[in-house]
Amino acid sequence: MNSSNPQLNKHGELQHLLTIEGLPRDVIIGILDAARPLTELAGQEEKKLATLRGKSVFNLFFENSTRTRTTFEIAAKRLSADVINLNINTSSTAKGETLLDTVDNLAAMQADMFVVRHATSGAPHLMARHLAATRQDHIHVVNAGDGRHAHPTQALLDMYTIRHFKREFHNLTVAIVGDILHSRVARSQIHALTTLGVPEIRAIAPKTLLPTGVEKMGVRVCHDMKEGLRGVDVVMMLRLQNERMSGALLPSAQEFFKSYGLTPDKLAQAKPDAIVMHPGPMNRGVEIDSAVADGRQSVILPQVTFGIAVRMAVMGMLAGN
Repeated sequence: MNSSNPQLNKHGELQHLLTIEGLPRDVIIGILDAARPLTELAGQEEKKLATLRGKSVFNLFFENSTRTRTTFEIAAKRLSADVINLNINTSSTAKGETLLDTVDNLAAMQADMFVVRHATSGAPHLMARHLAATRQDHIHVVNAGDGRHAHPTQALLDMYTIRHFKREFHNLTVAIVGDILHSRVARSQIHALTTLGVPEIRAIAPKTLLPTGVEKMGVRVCHDMKEGLRGVDVVMMLRLQNERMSGALLPSAQEFFKSYGLTPDKLAQAKPDAIVMHPGPMNRGVEIDSAVADGRQSVILPQVTFGIAVRMAVMGMLAGN
């Protein structure tokens, strides 16, 4: 493990994927480049590669997830890995075993990679540090979302989607809209967009759903949806995360949709060729209108498809280092 960046080994290669923050631009570009040929596998009769043959990938999802866990599972299986999905609700952690005890026990079962989603921010970092301290550097950790902190593979697949449809990053204006306060996706997106040289990033949300000091991340804050969407190339919608909210941050979902829901009328403020993205799951009629979600500018389903290739690229890169 690299002491200055725990995600990189001593050669500067990817050892773990924990966060986009601090990840070198050439590593991000390397992942996006590696994913490009993998997107073509989906249309082929033989979809499997031998990259992870003989390797064991453990999916440790301490929070519910369908899309992320499934795409990680598909990605690992397409690389010929042995995939073990741990049922956390019935595992030893539900009986009081600590996270690190679980890691040690699974390491003893010859695990090669952990894909972890956890409600506590920093849990994947804790696992990576523990593996380094116990000289188990051959085991890699992939963060599939931790608390409000980060969701690096989601940000990477979003960057892949943007590059696929827009080719370049240096001339784009990107708007991130909705519940930015509770969104680990938004934080990872902002770090990725900044690292890749996007000149203008706008955060559009009510004051109650913006983190304190978000401007310090290099974004322009807008509270008016139409003003914020004016002339943008990419619209990245976010889900209202009611399960993470405490107290009355919003008057109602209906009021939120009226002011911040993406409708055809509001989208008309963006460039005619602007693309609309959403990490899912979508709340139709809350943050996005069905006419937009299913419309010609939506690239929401391609995001899901690209996500498999990007996660394959990440796992393949980790296995090779």
